[in-house]
Amino acid sequence: MSIKLLVAGIVAGVIASSPTFAQDKASQKFLKEAIEGNLAEVQMGQLAEKNGKSDGTRSFGQMLQKDHSDANQKATAAANQMGMSPPSEPNSKQKAMYDKMSKLSGDKFDREFAKHMVTDHKKDIKEYQKEAKKDDAAGAYAKEALPTLQKHLETAQSLNGQATSARR
Repeated sequence: MSIKLLVAGIVAGVIASSPTFAQDKASQKFLKEAIEGNLAEVQMGQLAEKNGKSDGTRSFGQMLQKDHSDANQKATAAANQMGMSPPSEPNSKQKAMYDKMSKLSGDKFDREFAKHMVTDHKKDIKEYQKEAKKDDAAGAYAKEALPTLQKHLETAQSLNGQATSARR
């Protein structure tokens, strides 16, 4: 009996320490964060439509809702393919940012929203570029999502420029 347990423990240890297992864990972590991010971006897009002053901010909000809803379906499919349960809401840090932004309106909302979107999308692009090098469901999702994230960054940067010049 104890030999079977010992062998089972060794086999489990070998599996857990294999590079594939480690890569799966990293890919699952990426997908969890990607799904939370998509959910947060959809909510931020709704907020931009409601609290944004400029047409640019409101239309960017619509773009975020559509693109990140679509991306979330693909990320969820990749998560299911990798045998993980996808999260159903943004993480606590994202919720806190939403709460902070929901208290703003008008020009102040437009400025802070554009600034946040630039920072957020730059960080996301780095993570997605790293993940896109992997040959699994998470990597395929990341590769496909990158052009949309790049487009969002460019839009946010142009809004950020407008918000900055409007303040002067």
